[in-house]
Amino acid sequence: MQTLTVRHVTHYSYANPVVFHPHRLMLRPRDSHDLRLVSAELALSPHGEVRWLHDVFGNSVAIVDFPEPADDLVIESVLTLERYGRGVPVFAIEETAQVYPFVYSTDDRTDLGRMLECHYPDPQGELAAWAQGFVATRPTDTMALLTDLNNGIRNGFAYQVRYEQGTQPPLETLRLGSGSCRDFALLLIEAARALGFGARFVTGYLYDPALDGETPAVIGAGATHAWADIYLPGAGWIEFDPTNGTIAADNLIRVAVTRDPAQAVPVAGGFTGLLGDYLGMSVDVSVRAQDPEAALAA
Repeated sequence: MQTLTVRHVTHYSYANPVVFHPHRLMLRPRDSHDLRLVSAELALSPHGEVRWLHDVFGNSVAIVDFPEPADDLVIESVLTLERYGRGVPVFAIEETAQVYPFVYSTDDRTDLGRMLECHYPDPQGELAAWAQGFVATRPTDTMALLTDLNNGIRNGFAYQVRYEQGTQPPLETLRLGSGSCRDFALLLIEAARALGFGARFVTGYLYDPALDGETPAVIGAGATHAWADIYLPGAGWIEFDPTNGTIAADNLIRVAVTRDPAQAVPVAGGFTGLLGDYLGMSVDVSVRAQDPEAALAA
């Protein structure tokens, strides 16, 4: 078990006081067998009225109403978490799913629903053909196929920080040969769906042990991170991080899971003001390990 502190600050600046629309925040993870939320603090400037809900996927979402205009908006989330790692992961995949291709059970197909379907246009079949290129033989080992697909993105594409909002369509990432962690996660999800797997989008954070002087740096730390979940009978949802080429890595801190990246924006909201009032936004994310006794004392 490792105790981690996550600090996520989003700062919007305006030339004049503006009226804020309700903001939607996805910053608080859910407790699970591998992740325990010790404490969660949400600081807002100006003051906001907060109500909580669970979305259709069961994620914890805060809706914030800001009653007063302001020329600055600061949203600060501080989490203390206990992350329980698997060590060397063992995936107990059902025998019927160990070899690809396989067929999900009727219940699994019903429950996976649209997470089995590709969501983005592929009129010439480019993405499908690219994904099929990882199928060396039929039948083939299921986990080996998904590992090769994950590594194919890690080794075949250039990581690029993008400040534009949104996520690149998978075909654009495929043609450019570059993208951000969100772009790579979506490419993997669509490729997996094209091969018949159930897949979903995961947003959260990435702990970089190099910040504590332990191991070589990973890609994507210092910001929100994104990866893919792929469902395999018997093993359940398995985390694939194509940005770093890892599977079920202990340094992934899950906040929310969704069908599509557009549903997993950490901070979303608008404002009413004059043309030119918006001056910009900055985001600062830090993930640090701490002594478990210090976390309990805090």
